[in-house]
Amino acid sequence: MTEPEGEKKPARVVVADDQTVVREGIVMLLGLLPGVEVIGAAGDGEEAVRLVGELSPDVVLMDLRMPRCDGVEATRRIREQYPGTQVVVLTTYADDESLFPALRAGARGYLTKDAGGEEIVRAVESVLSGEAGLSPSVQRRLLERLSQAEPQPAAAVPTAPVPPDGLTVRETEVLVLIAEGLSNQEIAHRLHVSNATVKTHINNLFAKTGLKDRAQAVRYAYAKGLVRPTAG
Repeated sequence: MTEPEGEKKPARVVVADDQTVVREGIVMLLGLLPGVEVIGAAGDGEEAVRLVGELSPDVVLMDLRMPRCDGVEATRRIREQYPGTQVVVLTTYADDESLFPALRAGARGYLTKDAGGEEIVRAVESVLSGEAGLSPSVQRRLLERLSQAEPQPAAAVPTAPVPPDGLTVRETEVLVLIAEGLSNQEIAHRLHVSNATVKTHINNLFAKTGLKDRAQAVRYAYAKGLVRPTAG
């Protein structure tokens, strides 16, 4: 039986992790899921960079703490030398000292190793579509950091968000839901619209505000007082 014409090709992925058991486990897990094809595995950052040059994968799943060349440095090299390859961090650590250097180095996704296979695949698909692939726990950590850096007085937060910078009411609703950590599919379900409509709203609000990704959108929403951290 031939594959249907126009069927979406699986994302070509390289896995980088210095622990053999973990690396092989991730490769085996992804091999059971649709939408991903593992084409290589690396035991450290140096090997990861080399494999990207040889294999041109779509995405590297990158551990952070590895010998010879750590995940942050490997991410930086890959993004500088092979910009067509995206990096999703897959690590045990979600502390600031791990998270923010990795994002600054060019990682577009960040997951902790308790993520399930489907969550990993969603993150891979997200970064390939131009979005950020962040786990809910990482998004919460970003929100906490941003709220600490730029606290908003309670009186400045309106009951109903006032659209800034020419945004429509619906675009503002989408922005607030992005800041709350919802995916495009979850936003579509919440607003009872299609995924395509959500993408259109996101493209429009990004164009109006000059935002480039979801991480910037979260920061923007807090800076404009559209959302505020929950207590506790």
